[in-house]
Amino acid sequence: MIRAVFVAHTAAPSGAELATSRLLSALRNVPAEFTVEPSVIYTEDGPMVSAMKSQGIRTSLLANTFDSRSVTIDGSGWLRRLTGAASLVRLGWDVGAVVREHGADVLIAGSTKALIMSAVAAKRARIPLIWHVHDRISAEYFGATLAFLIRMIGMMVSDGYIANSRSTQNSLRPRRRPGVVAYPGLDFLRTLDTEHPPQRPPAETVVAVVGRLTRWKGQDVFLRALANTSVKPQRVYLVGGTFFGEDSFRTELEDLASELQLPVTFTGHLDDPSDILSTADILVHCSVIAEPFGQVVVEGLRAGCAVIATQPGGPAEAIESGVHGLLVDAGNADQLTDALDRLIEDRDLRIRLAQAGQSRARKFDIADSAQTVASFFAQVLNRRATASLEERSV
Repeated sequence: MIRAVFVAHTAAPSGAELATSRLLSALRNVPAEFTVEPSVIYTEDGPMVSAMKSQGIRTSLLANTFDSRSVTIDGSGWLRRLTGAASLVRLGWDVGAVVREHGADVLIAGSTKALIMSAVAAKRARIPLIWHVHDRISAEYFGATLAFLIRMIGMMVSDGYIANSRSTQNSLRPRRRPGVVAYPGLDFLRTLDTEHPPQRPPAETVVAVVGRLTRWKGQDVFLRALANTSVKPQRVYLVGGTFFGEDSFRTELEDLASELQLPVTFTGHLDDPSDILSTADILVHCSVIAEPFGQVVVEGLRAGCAVIATQPGGPAEAIESGVHGLLVDAGNADQLTDALDRLIEDRDLRIRLAQAGQSRARKFDIADSAQTVASFFAQVLNRRATASLEERSV
């Protein structure tokens, strides 16, 4: 039995936290050879705390909780970054005490902030630390200097990494650091509640965009691209909430949709967007920088949507353009308009891509990812045990 404790700095229901929730549930069902007992520690209260508990996952909320938005290592100003890092180090000592209570064999940090905390916690608990990387560690996300520092910290304090895509793995520049790619898969043991309806005629199409309402997700680019299409869809759903002081961007999007006279419905955050995906003819993923993975792309494929997604990044690992969906360059509104025109006007193409996409989605089964992660835990622990024996024999 491997007791694996995951550390999360936020309990907001964003992509990484939802992916971790699915992984922890699947880890409990891996074959007996690598039996894993997962648990999670949150250092901030939020919806994911109760969500994890409802799945029967052992969940701890650190008594000394903090506001993740007030502690930053990627904000402006080095003094603020250093102050934030120092706060995380202090919090890590408290995390270490909880980790020891859990009797953990291995600690998994689910973010950059969690990595700093967990480096201290793992030392206190004397167990190996694995960095579960959900973001591309690149200049476009963090700036060149900070991205370099994060990579160096990861190499120095972790015993290995789990990357959510090859794109994320490449951004780490891991060299000989042990690691695996484990996609944020879907649960294929759970059947979809409804079958996807037949693709609609062009003027009746329904288009959905699913993702947190934040500027790098590109919802504004999508609206401008949609405004230039030859045939407008009948309905458009923008699914997603704002979590980190981004309410002004939602207002900006609402004003833009009204100005362009687009038939857009803003749904807010949905815990499960499957009802929207089962209705939409076309799913659009429109991030303006390389997406680490893009879980909603695979969700759209599985649901039976014809999918448009941006490249480079994780979506290009899920889709072969023209076979399982269409890929456009990130931030390119003209290419997005052309792709929308193509799919809206060509119902047969939508049908063909949607059928191929449903088959492709099965490549991303969370059971496979859980098996990969459990096996990696065993490798890290075996390597640590071997190193300890060699030290004692010297």
